[in-house]
Amino acid sequence: MLRGDTVRNYILLGDSDNAWHNLAMEALLFETLGKSDRVLYLWQNRNTVVIGRHQNAWKECRVKLLEDEGGRLARRSSGGGAVFHDMGNLNFSFVLPRGAYDVIRQLEVVRRGVARFSINAQFTGRNDLVIGGSGAKFSGNAFRFSGNAALHHGTIMVNVDMDRLGRYLAPDGGKLKAKGIDSVRARVANLAGLNPDITIPALTGALMDAFDDEYGTTEGLTMAALDADRLAALEGQYASWDFRLGKALPFDATLQHRFDWGGVTLELSLKGGAVASARVYSDAMDEAMIARLAPALTAARYENRALGAALRALGHPQADELAEWLENTDLGGH
Repeated sequence: MLRGDTVRNYILLGDSDNAWHNLAMEALLFETLGKSDRVLYLWQNRNTVVIGRHQNAWKECRVKLLEDEGGRLARRSSGGGAVFHDMGNLNFSFVLPRGAYDVIRQLEVVRRGVARFSINAQFTGRNDLVIGGSGAKFSGNAFRFSGNAALHHGTIMVNVDMDRLGRYLAPDGGKLKAKGIDSVRARVANLAGLNPDITIPALTGALMDAFDDEYGTTEGLTMAALDADRLAALEGQYASWDFRLGKALPFDATLQHRFDWGGVTLELSLKGGAVASARVYSDAMDEAMIARLAPALTAARYENRALGAALRALGHPQADELAEWLENTDLGGH
């Protein structure tokens, strides 16, 4: 421990695999203990895509596929790109006073932890940890700061399901023109592929030991010591549709499909997660029905069920068919 470093050190182990709960816990630590103490928080999410604070969810993730298969979409408070979490991934969060923030020391904890399994980790300028030699990424890092607190968090891929990772992330953006921060894709690798002895419990223990080695005496922290009411409020925020999907990023979507009665192309301008304006093109014979579509869609939330409900309200069989298609299509344009 550096001389003069009087910050108390705590380790907290997550008690849930729900991303909205875990991100709320991280936020609670950031706004409370982060002002005076250093906390290493270790946690896992089940079948989740986590996007950065300023990303467009529809552009980064196949949202409908993820949710249809029981997954969750979450938005974190830090910047950076989209990542996939499952129970083969371990997440770490360093929450500490801004004056004690030192990215090299924090990453040294991770480097020492994986080094116990004879894995040489290196830090790249893209905020990634990679495997020495191959350069394959196994950990992405992101950061957040306030006036008196800092957050450094990241992932460690131990045995992530690569098939799900590839299926949920990075849809075809050809029909979606969106503002926001795009993810930078890199070749990724699981640590268990290098050493089968590295498991989530083993890595958890190694990181706890490495944290203690780097900073000195640590104390245990329990959930009972934290504000349960504030945690519940934060979890509600992270779980909300508005925070996850309705962030006010203007973007345009083009959705098209051919029915027995004609083809339809919807050009939607969106803001704040809702349809700001709509244009509809079609070769259908019932031009009066087509003319009713754009006004019906305007102001509807950009969500499968909401778009479908807006069209079903027209009470027209062809509008119902279009509604059914919208309720079941990938709104990311894939």
